[in-house]
Amino acid sequence: MSDAETVLVAGTASHVGKSTLAAGLCRLLARRGVDVAPYKAQNMSNNARVALTPGGEWGEVGVSQHVQARAAETVPTTDMNPVLLKPRGGGESQLIVDGEAVANAPASTYYDEYWDEARAAAVAAHERLAADHDVIVAEGAGSVAEINLRDRDLANVECARFADAAILIAVDIERGGAFASLYGTLELLPDDLRERVCGAVITKFRGDPALLEPGIDEIEARTGVPVVGVVPHDDPGLPAEDSLSLPDETAGEGESEEGVLGDDDGVPDGESVRIGVPRLPRISNFTDLEPLAREPGIRVAYLPLDAALNGVDAAVLPGSKNTVDDLLALREAGFDERLRAFDGPVVGVCGGYQILGERLVGAYVEGVGDRETVPGVGLLPVETEFSTEKRVERVTCAVDGAGPIAGAEGRATGYEIRAGRTRLRCEENESSSVATEPLGAESVAADRVLGTYLHGLFEAEAVREAFVERVFASAGRTRPDAGRTDRSPYERAADLVADNVDLAAAGLGDLLGSAE
Repeated sequence: MSDAETVLVAGTASHVGKSTLAAGLCRLLARRGVDVAPYKAQNMSNNARVALTPGGEWGEVGVSQHVQARAAETVPTTDMNPVLLKPRGGGESQLIVDGEAVANAPASTYYDEYWDEARAAAVAAHERLAADHDVIVAEGAGSVAEINLRDRDLANVECARFADAAILIAVDIERGGAFASLYGTLELLPDDLRERVCGAVITKFRGDPALLEPGIDEIEARTGVPVVGVVPHDDPGLPAEDSLSLPDETAGEGESEEGVLGDDDGVPDGESVRIGVPRLPRISNFTDLEPLAREPGIRVAYLPLDAALNGVDAAVLPGSKNTVDDLLALREAGFDERLRAFDGPVVGVCGGYQILGERLVGAYVEGVGDRETVPGVGLLPVETEFSTEKRVERVTCAVDGAGPIAGAEGRATGYEIRAGRTRLRCEENESSSVATEPLGAESVAADRVLGTYLHGLFEAEAVREAFVERVFASAGRTRPDAGRTDRSPYERAADLVADNVDLAAAGLGDLLGSAE
């Protein structure tokens, strides 16, 4: 029995609202005076953040646990996500244990050679968190009832057992078949996990909750599990965990009319600007774009690689888990040619920055294959040399705005997760047309193009403001005056839980302690 009480927010499938429920529960408990920490035994995501390891160094965790730590008003640590799998293509994932990269391995090798190590790390991490906090809000992964993975399901089955957790199951009604999905999930659970289920929460509901009452009554009668909440379809604005959270890509060839964030702000499309983001096959850390999408009049459009750029006003190339192969995918689709012909502001972040350079050296380290050198897009006079050494660090840098962020000043705090060093190709490139280190180490700006390794750059107000102003000016449009007045996404997520989930009915009222 652990020192802390643990509740596992599990789900009937991926992308059913587990991360939002967990973050909301973390903030709800924190604002009622409970010492709470998030936890996810195993995560699979290329959206990562930097957090402290048990040894006091910097390591990687999935973005959701970093967000949930902020919601819980506690310091993010790698104990909150001790095992992270980052897909890199070719059927492989990079295995991160306690924040540190251990191996690149396919699933079969992970389970055959690294599973015991991963499980031991997850158990130890939970024990450390349980010793320091009163409540652990754990998040499951995918479906809690994947019978083909039952004997090695670290995030769900194993976590519920070694954490002695109560299980709250989220089921997405927007997909349809919510009651059947919930019933089937409960039927497929191992008996010991079935006994731990304290309630179910229906998520993403649109309409009158009274319409669900007959179905709720019957599912409760059939299963004995109470439906303790119906959460309306309301995105509180938390950073997304993985590419399943990207807007749907439904545009036809050469078009990109769908896959847009920020189009619900009330600003007419004729007064807005559009930032195009190529939907890289191995896209990572695309949450860098979310602060822009929250700006009135900004549309962030995720573009298929065959999309034209004549409908966008700026372009941002995001991070990549496999820079070389994503660059080759861009080239095969002709996106690099269209980007070179594009005359709006362009920003590359981490892998996107490397792609914008003139060449990539040691390409076999970052790509699948044995290539030594691959030419880049050529918008910045830099080259990147890859090595097996990985830089993972939280960073605060001076802002000396140039190019697309001209005029920005002050300091920006973010993080770097990267392999490779980037340098100017020639000393003569250090001229008035090229600014070095405008935004962190090894960054470069030239006229309308910026490359930087700083993830989280648009969370810095000075950087975001300068870029947004440049985009509107370049597009010849006037920036809307309306500002956002929403509460923080953490408070909005907490309100969703507080207003729509009956924790007492799930037998979890005691988690709130005396503050309840």
